[in-house]
Amino acid sequence: MSTVDVDVRVQPRARRNELLGVRDGRLLVGVTAPPVDGKANDAVRKLLAKAAGVPPTSVAVVRGERSRDKVVRFEGVADEAELRARLGLD
Repeated sequence: MSTVDVDVRVQPRARRNELLGVRDGRLLVGVTAPPVDGKANDAVRKLLAKAAGVPPTSVAVVRGERSRDKVVRFEGVADEAELRARLGLD
C-alpha cells in the first residue's frame, strides 16, 4: 500500500474528539487533549486512525509537531480519494 499526506488544522482543548470538516483545503480536527508534551498529537493520531480504519501506528505527524497546522501521513491507504471516503469527507 502507499502513503497519503494530509494537511490538518488542530483545535486542542476542544469539547470532544471529532473531525470538524474541511476549511481552506485543510482537515479540521478537534481534540480534548492540551497541546502539552505531545498529548494533542497523540490524540490526533488516534482519532484519525480510528476514523480511517487503520492502526494508530499507521498514522504519523510528519510536520508541525509544535504547531496547529500539521501534515499527517497515513500508511495503508491506497490514495487520497480512498482516505477521503474513509474519513467521510466525500
